Formats: sequence, C-alpha cells, structure tokens
Amino acid sequence: MKTPIFDAVKAYSEKSAVRAHMPGHKGREMLGIEKYDLTEIDGLDVLYSADGVILESENNASELFCTEHTYYSAEGSTLAIKAMLAIAITAEKSDTTPTVLAARNVHRAFVSAAALLDFKPIWLMGEGEHLCDSTVTPSDVRRALSEMERKPAAVYITSPDYLGNILDVQEIARVCDEYSVPLLVDNAHGAYLAFLEPSRHPIALGAAMCADSAHKTLPALTGAAYLHISKKYSHYTKWARSYLSLFASTSPSYLILSSLDLTNAYISDGYRDKLSTFISRLDGVRERLNIRRCEPLKLVLDGSHSAALRDMGIECEFCDRDFTVLMLTPENDSELDKIESAISSLDMNTKREVKKLSLSYPIEEMTVREASLSDFEEIDASEAEGRICASLTVSCPPAVPIAISGEKITEEHIFLFERYGAKKIKVVK
Repeated sequence: MKTPIFDAVKAYSEKSAVRAHMPGHKGREMLGIEKYDLTEIDGLDVLYSADGVILESENNASELFCTEHTYYSAEGSTLAIKAMLAIAITAEKSDTTPTVLAARNVHRAFVSAAALLDFKPIWLMGEGEHLCDSTVTPSDVRRALSEMERKPAAVYITSPDYLGNILDVQEIARVCDEYSVPLLVDNAHGAYLAFLEPSRHPIALGAAMCADSAHKTLPALTGAAYLHISKKYSHYTKWARSYLSLFASTSPSYLILSSLDLTNAYISDGYRDKLSTFISRLDGVRERLNIRRCEPLKLVLDGSHSAALRDMGIECEFCDRDFTVLMLTPENDSELDKIESAISSLDMNTKREVKKLSLSYPIEEMTVREASLSDFEEIDASEAEGRICASLTVSCPPAVPIAISGEKITEEHIFLFERYGAKKIKVVK
C-alpha cells in the first residue's frame, strides 16, 4: 500500500530547501527527527480540508477499516471522541438540550465534550468489579431507551475497557437500530480488532461511529488516532472535518500523520497473520498460567504486581490494588517468553475478593457545563460529602472519573475516592 504522506514529507526533507517557515528548528538535527517534522506547506495538504496526500492516505485507511471514511487525528482519541459526539448532536436537530445515553465508565474526554457541547449525559449504571468496568448489556440499553420520553442523540459505550472487558457491541447496535439511535463506541484500546478473523471492530459490528487510538495497539506514534464513520451513517461525513477542526490544534504533527500513513502499509503487509499467530501464543500463556480471558492483546492479573514486574525489567500499562494490566502487541513476540517467566514467578496465591460495584444513580445539582466552568476550591476528598463536583480530578491511566462535574458527592463517592487513592477533589466554590 502506498504511503503518500510520508513520501511527500521525505521528498521535501531531501530537497535541502531553505525552510523560511515553521517550525523553528528549521530541520537542523538535534533530536534526529527534525527533518521530518514539518507543517502544512505546499504539497503536504491540510488536515482539516484535505484534498491531497492526506486524503489519499485516509482513503487507504478507510479501505483497511471498511468504513465510509476514516479521519486522522494527531491529538489522540480524545479529539475523535469530541468530534463524533458533536456530529451526533448536530444530526439530531433537537430544539431542546440534547442527551446522550452512556455507560458510566467513560473516559474524561466524554465529560469534557459534555462541558463543551452542553449535552446532558443519561447514565447506564452497569455493574462491574472496578471503576473501569461497566458491564452494560443489550437488555440494559433496550430498557433505558424504552423508558426515555425523547430519544437521545446517541448511545455511547466504552469497549474494550481498560481491564480488557468487551461488550456485546453487535447486539447493542441492533437495539440502537430498533430505536433509530446511533451507537458511538470509544474503541481506543481496540483498533486491531478490525484485523481479526472475523472482524470484531465496532464498525463491522454495526456502530455508527467509533474512535480508535492507533498508538495503543498499532505501531503509530503517541497521539495518532482515527475517527471512523460507518457506511450506514455516510451523511455524518458532512460534519466530520469541521468538528475535528473545532476542537483541534491548527498545527497537527506531521510526524504523527506520517506514522498513521506508514501504519497503513504495516497493516496491509501480512499484519493479519502476524496478529493471529501472536494471539495464539498469548492464549497459550493465559492457559498455562491460568490467567482470565479478556480482550486478545491484554494480560490482566489479579492484584498489584507492578513493582515486582518492574524489578524484572517489565513495565506494565496499569496497576492498582485490584489489577495489573499488561498491554501487548505482536511487537512483543520476542519478549513473550520473558513475560511468561516473570508472571510465573509472582506470588499469585492471594485471591482477590470479587465484589461488584453497585452505585446509586447520581444526583445532578448542576449541568456538566455549569460545574466545569464554575469557580472551584480543592479540598480533601474525605470531606467532600454534600459538595458539588467541579472540574474533574482523575488519574491517567485510566482517566475514568469517580464523580462527574455537577454531581452531588455522596458517601459512595467518598468510599471510591479512598479505594482508588484520590486525596483531593475540586468542588464548586
């Protein structure tokens, strides 16, 4: 597959032209990558009005992901999430405050979008074992939609989540179709799902739109992401570039864009077989070590093991008192034996107490927008009961909020603040 963005960047870098344009390093090598770090000059296209090499590269990605169109983001899934919510809200054409029916384990990007777009989240309070886990079923979605007086602008779910749980996206999409409501999926951890046999990607399973992080499971640079629009919702492409540009920098990184372009070539050249072979090896590790099954490219261990793994030269993706998460890709193939050996040496005898988190529906005292833009004070989380959550305080990873802006903080929140180590919280002043 051709790589038009990278080819154009490389060709320019080899011309030895006087760079009387940004950026300020002028291609002089201090870090070793400067010659490829360019801006939107002649021949390199413009990301948010693409009609040249960027459009050609996006068309390649659209073919690979089987979408109406796949748009590039140089600012992660955060940008794609905000844009797809804006598209769904605009398409609804409502004269009243728009609503979005969402599983509770949203990334903070969703809450930021609610503050910027002023929509009201209606929460699906699915049960789970962890803050990151909100097990929402098709029946939950059907029940919620049937009880709403006015249909929402969209249904929004996170799948896979940080702990590797995958929802029944196909059946949830069918329920959404019954009610003529688009399904939006935060698929940040699952870009590679499109290249399984059969595809388990949200677009293939019926979602209207989804956001993928290309840097999490594909070999693109950090910040590389996709906004995918399905063929069924092709009319959404009308708004995509406008809304991506609304929330984005006017100076997208051509290093990131080039990495997205090169990732197309990587995917098209034997990646499916490479992925399948690696997942088979990883499944063997799970079976031998009796590790629970989850999303194909994660190993999720009960308990906190990051320090022990780090001592053995392995840095995990996420760790708290309950779980340790290793995110792997086929690029870890030569290291898989080391990983298995390290995990096998851990003390896994202490069994974690499995306890479902069952939270009451939150009390909304202010809208997300009102609270996010209010003056605030930072207080001890243990003393926050009865106060209104202002701007979010979250750890990243996983960037999943305990209390949402505008909600009254209750004893349940206090319990979770303590459980997940939140010492301070911003409350409306």
